[in-house]
Amino acid sequence: MSKTQQRELPAFDWDRADNKGFGSGYSDAERNRLQELYDNTLSEVKEKEVVMGTVVGITDREVLLNIGFKSDGLVPASEFRDMPDLKMGDEIEVYVENQEDPNGQLVLSRKKAKVITAWQKIQKALDDDLVIDGFVKRRTKGGLIVDIFSIEAFLPGSQIDVKPIRDFDIFVGKKMEVKVVKINYANDNVVVSHKVLIEKDLEAQRAQILNNLEKGQVLEGVIKNMTNFGVFIDLGGVDGLLHITDISWGRISHPSEVLHLDQKVNVVVLDFDEDKKRISLGMKQLQAHPWDALPEDIQVGSKVEGKIVNVADYGAFLEIMPGVEGLIHVSEMSWSQHLRNPQEFLKVGDDVQAVVLTLDRADRKMSLGIKQLTEDPWTRPELREKYAVGTKHKGVVRNLTNFGLFLELEEGIDGLVHVSDLSWTKKIKHPSDFIKVGEELEVVVLELDIENRRLALGHKQLEENPWDTFETVFAVGTTHRCTIISKNDKMATLELPYGIEGFSSLKNLSKEDGSFAEVGETLDFKVTEFSKEEKRIMLSHTKTWQEKNEPAKEQKPKAASTKTSSSTNQPERGATLGDLDALAALKEQLEGRN
Repeated sequence: MSKTQQRELPAFDWDRADNKGFGSGYSDAERNRLQELYDNTLSEVKEKEVVMGTVVGITDREVLLNIGFKSDGLVPASEFRDMPDLKMGDEIEVYVENQEDPNGQLVLSRKKAKVITAWQKIQKALDDDLVIDGFVKRRTKGGLIVDIFSIEAFLPGSQIDVKPIRDFDIFVGKKMEVKVVKINYANDNVVVSHKVLIEKDLEAQRAQILNNLEKGQVLEGVIKNMTNFGVFIDLGGVDGLLHITDISWGRISHPSEVLHLDQKVNVVVLDFDEDKKRISLGMKQLQAHPWDALPEDIQVGSKVEGKIVNVADYGAFLEIMPGVEGLIHVSEMSWSQHLRNPQEFLKVGDDVQAVVLTLDRADRKMSLGIKQLTEDPWTRPELREKYAVGTKHKGVVRNLTNFGLFLELEEGIDGLVHVSDLSWTKKIKHPSDFIKVGEELEVVVLELDIENRRLALGHKQLEENPWDTFETVFAVGTTHRCTIISKNDKMATLELPYGIEGFSSLKNLSKEDGSFAEVGETLDFKVTEFSKEEKRIMLSHTKTWQEKNEPAKEQKPKAASTKTSSSTNQPERGATLGDLDALAALKEQLEGRN
């Protein structure tokens, strides 16, 4: 260096350098200006926020990001596995966890940034009713799990399509457009729907179908649901009901017998309600009615064969050809008058032969009978002799009523035993007190009316009327030992000898000591009234002691008179014994019957 050049260099003040240190030579104004320039190169960064960062360094373990802060931040490389093509200069969203950790390092997280951003996008999709792309990851109970913005959302099975979906697995691993319908931040739960997208597309189509709908119109549809009462058919955005009775002219118990899900079918519109959007459909109406093919040779009196397809309380339906049925009323199943339940006679699936009783081709109605295949028992010529008045028979009790019982002597031949014809001696209020349904009873024919199919029977007539003998045994004035078996407000019922009943008014129950006889007591009673026609015997205990005491009071001074009185009463006492032979025979007869 020349001397001229050395003279041009400014002199360096070593004292100033030693005393003030490096950078200490700035004035306050210069220092403030430099500080402002430095601060302007940095961004204001707040913790717990998502910011954009630029990749400034990549290693096997970490990615270095510049977010405009005074220092760069490190993010584990594992958080970038979904970005295999990551390179320098790429801009990435990151979450600021901490501006400065104990080591003075800026702490960032891409994973948390993705979650926060995803929830923001999901909320925006719900608020703005946006359609978003999802990926079906797997099926779960009741639906599917769909990935949207790396968040797992639930897609209910009912929200997959407008028609029921039976196999969810066909959607797994596929993309699907959905809409967010519900967010629950407390449980980090998101519910999405694909069905709402389809419904929106179908609204216009549904409106067009309803506007053009007419009765009698034939449409093509797909069976989407099946129930016991019918099937629901998708007509292309609007559903119609095909009732089970409109599927086939023949009787079916369930639609699955002739149809299956997802089957395409042609149907005719039977009726529709524009307000309620209800459409009634028919399928059998597209075919000719089977009654139109009913052979002309089938007339009243013809014999037909078929299968029982239904049994009701009032009868059974016989299908003689598909779609052609006739009713067999319960009264036409048997000549017996006691068949009450058709199920005791027929069951579904039985092959039956019957006779046509009525036939109306216009109204498509037919009544049938089975009993007509056999002879009417009331028309048999030997019936008049077999059941002549006075003949004895045995039958089975089939029915009990208040006025009597019906006895079946043979199939189709019934007779009535009136309650008054059951017993000579007992007053029977209801036949159930005497016999039960199903038991046998021996009877005698009292009256036969073949024209009106009536047969009057009697049971007590098998024996002689004991009241002819009772008229002598229980003559008025005779005394008998009786037991009180019941009492009411006006009368007491007594059990007399030979098992018959008598009656006494309450005032005639007074005893000599002033008290009244009670139920269960056995005392002497005097007959005060005897009615053979009404089979009634009235008695009095009071008279047994009153009549004994009254003569004693009047004749007390005259002993001879008392003896005469005793002698006078002797024949009456003898009358109480009656005819010993008749009583013995009657007792033997009653004991033998019981």
